[in-house]
Amino acid sequence: MDKRVDLSEFGLSDAELFSRVDTDTLSAEKITAPRYSYWHSVFRVFFKKKLNIVILSLLAIIVVFAYVYPLFANYDRFAHVLVEGGKHLSPEKAIAQHPNDSAIHWILGSGGAGESTFDAIWVGSRLSLSLAFICALINMTIGVIVGAIWGFSKKFDMVMQEVYNIIGNVPYILLISVVVMILSASFWSLVFALTVTGWLAIAYFIRTQVIIIRDREYNIASRCLGTSTFRIALKNIMPFMVSVIVTLTATEIPSYISYEVFLSYIGLTMSDISLGKLIGTAQPSMFTPGMQIEFWAPVAITSIITIVLYVVGQNLGDASDPRTHM
Repeated sequence: MDKRVDLSEFGLSDAELFSRVDTDTLSAEKITAPRYSYWHSVFRVFFKKKLNIVILSLLAIIVVFAYVYPLFANYDRFAHVLVEGGKHLSPEKAIAQHPNDSAIHWILGSGGAGESTFDAIWVGSRLSLSLAFICALINMTIGVIVGAIWGFSKKFDMVMQEVYNIIGNVPYILLISVVVMILSASFWSLVFALTVTGWLAIAYFIRTQVIIIRDREYNIASRCLGTSTFRIALKNIMPFMVSVIVTLTATEIPSYISYEVFLSYIGLTMSDISLGKLIGTAQPSMFTPGMQIEFWAPVAITSIITIVLYVVGQNLGDASDPRTHM
């Protein structure tokens, strides 16, 4: 029994139900998946957490106060040094002693030279942050480059292993202290002391990561196709390590502020005002009634800066991992 349906009964024809589809080679090669932007995905993941927005806003406020506020504060450490009874004042007494000055200048009282503690903190923050950023830039640049070469070259690896075994066993803080004592404490001597060997541990860490990645299948295939080692390192390995480098930078920047504070605390301080110098000079005020704010205010600001820098760097490092972009 023929069960075919006669389309003419429904007023339809074959041409109305079926149409010929031509084959388009170019259209078949097109990928319909949405376009992927690495850095767009990084910032999307980073700003997805509201905590990151709050922390980043706090970091922006700190940077503005550290670099912009001192330009308008007209800070002079010894402007009130000859004023009788103007030293080690609480905020209330400082405002009463200097009624013509802006109240915000004396919101934290005055220090041992009669200077505004509030102004001194932000001037010191500018110097400490600049030191940390410069040292991190130098150490991370040298460390990543040397570490990438170290992980690929066996001859270079033999030499650097001996250098690392010798220098790496010397306590870092001891080495910094000796260099600063020899050169005398200044901004650039501290930069030199923190970077002369500071890149070595970073290079060793990067070398370890490169060794883990370099022998994967796609890198072996690239070598078989004649791709140069430099191009493999630049195109295949370094992009894979962006999150690792960002996370490492997040731990490096606060550490330099900590080193500077420690050196100032033990007496290896710069002549310029820094957070470490403020903490070191205010040490006798730690337990003196009415004067504790001279010590605890710079300690609090230092702690906030280091924590904020660390949290921002760690969360940015997590967002830089492509596995979080799913």
